Amino acid sequence: MQTINWYPGHMTKARRSLEEDLKLIDVVVEIVDARAPLACRNPDFEKLFRNKLRVMLLNKSDLSAPAANKAWVRHFAGEGISVMEYVSVNSSARKNAVALIEKAGEPVLKKYRDKGVSKTLRAMVVGIPNVGKSTFINKLAGVTRAQVGDRPGVTRGKQWVKISPYLELMDTPGLLWGKLDDQTLAKHIAYIGSIRDDIMDIEEIAGLLLCDLDKLCPGALAERYKKLSAVEDRDLPEAMLEGVARSRGFILSGGVCDTERAARIVLDEFRAGKIAKVCFESPEEGGNVDA
Repeated sequence: MQTINWYPGHMTKARRSLEEDLKLIDVVVEIVDARAPLACRNPDFEKLFRNKLRVMLLNKSDLSAPAANKAWVRHFAGEGISVMEYVSVNSSARKNAVALIEKAGEPVLKKYRDKGVSKTLRAMVVGIPNVGKSTFINKLAGVTRAQVGDRPGVTRGKQWVKISPYLELMDTPGLLWGKLDDQTLAKHIAYIGSIRDDIMDIEEIAGLLLCDLDKLCPGALAERYKKLSAVEDRDLPEAMLEGVARSRGFILSGGVCDTERAARIVLDEFRAGKIAKVCFESPEEGGNVDA
């Protein structure tokens, strides 16, 4: 497997800016993708935010396995982090998220109230690229304030967004860590689109994804790509990808499978939740990502 690593120059600048901005905020709101909560947790965050009040949102939880979502909520709550499942299209999402942030920040607000000061709570929204930070902020603001894209690296500078008279959010660029030592976790964040596809071998990533999905949800995978059932070596990424190509009729001249096209389809359909609701990790397997 290709070693997955990505830390472009703007990431160094983003980390430096984030460290400087910490003195301005009261609460850190960490967004993770519910399909890979462990992989999404930048280990640098533990050092950076250890003295800040913390909120975590398991975003895109509608694309993950419900039982896994509940297990991760229990896990993070046990670490003392205010946590909830979050789906941006749910009608109650905005109200519940604002309430969670305000509740987490209550100790800060109380300290100022005791001094006779009415303070605006300031929260910093953080996470690795493409987990939905800007979409979350826009949902809470009710209008498009933060830049949104379906690829990592869209948000490049800090943006303050007023949510209410007493709550402001700071959007920050997605921040990956400097070295992806655990290639299993690196693979997971590649699956969900937090590393740009154009710097990876997408055929290898899509093939590995198919092998992992075949272990997690074989029935749903076979239903989506009918001719996968004919693949004998199901641990071979290339063979699984060829099975998808045959299922969709992606055949080039001479009967050669168009595996590049198949790879793009697999990644797009998985990320859109069209294959199955899965979580690649469990608290029992991983626990914390230590700094």
